[in-house]
Amino acid sequence: MKKNIVKYYLIITLCCLWANAKGQDIHFSQIFETPLLRNPALAGLFSGDLRIQTVYRTQWNSVTNAYRTGSSNIEYKVPVGVSNDYLTIGGQFLYDKSGTVDLTSTHILPAINYHKALGDEKNKYLSLALMGGWVQRSIDRTKITTNSQFNGTSYSSTLNNGENFNKPSYAYFDGTVGLSYNAQIGDNTDNNYYVGLAYHHFNKPKNISFYSSVDVEMAPKWVASAGIRMSTNDYSFISFEGDYSTQAATQELIGGALYTVKLDDIENPKYLIHGGAYLRLRDAIIPVMKIEARPLAFAISYDINISTLKRASTGRGGFELSISYQKYVDRYNSSSDATRCPKF
Repeated sequence: MKKNIVKYYLIITLCCLWANAKGQDIHFSQIFETPLLRNPALAGLFSGDLRIQTVYRTQWNSVTNAYRTGSSNIEYKVPVGVSNDYLTIGGQFLYDKSGTVDLTSTHILPAINYHKALGDEKNKYLSLALMGGWVQRSIDRTKITTNSQFNGTSYSSTLNNGENFNKPSYAYFDGTVGLSYNAQIGDNTDNNYYVGLAYHHFNKPKNISFYSSVDVEMAPKWVASAGIRMSTNDYSFISFEGDYSTQAATQELIGGALYTVKLDDIENPKYLIHGGAYLRLRDAIIPVMKIEARPLAFAISYDINISTLKRASTGRGGFELSISYQKYVDRYNSSSDATRCPKF
């Protein structure tokens, strides 16, 4: 009985946190597989012409109805004229369903990123990006139960639940702008870094509520990102990446490292294995394993909860599985010749 009380308390706490954050954004632990979600100016910062990434996350299975979230993004790079500049076009798709009442969010966000070469050596770029599109949220009213439906001794679905929803769904336009800088370190093309800053919800969407009488405005969010990759020897390298985000009264800091070993060719390996861990400050430790058989890659991670909610969750947080496809398409003037980008 005591365990159930703790679980119910956790459910209420999570709902209150969501409300106080005014619809805090969806996030993933595998930040290396969701670049556009972090900053659209990180689109195109990879070795190749085409990249497709998909991540699936399930969270809080041990406490309540799981939060299930999916992310897919695509990026395609196009050289601009005879200069060293290039353009990345793509988009981000998000789908999230959570809770007993199936609160569902769908995001369709096209993106474009222009990369300006700073010099003729093709190893330093300043990128400016815009991402914006359509977002819809809905709820299943038939699954709502409240105290108003208890007649004193039992529950009756025929009684009014007391919630006057004027609409079971709503939609709005959302926009993000981002800036990033990436460069090579020294003479080794495998050593590189990036930094970036994004401003999400710059248009401050309004009326994001199921109640028409309530005027709620989406709080903008700032995200600062950084990453560095350094070779340790001919057959291995290490990558560090991290994000700091702030939205209304909430902040989040996540960062970590992956150590990578090449299993075959030094210059153009087909098989690689990555292992490491990330930390979401005061929330979760996240072991990560990734295997590449180029052009495909598979990664798995698990959030080990270390927050004040760990008693109710028994340390169990979120599971993530990702699949990515990344390659050169060998077209004329491929970006293998036109650019020299970070190889994250």
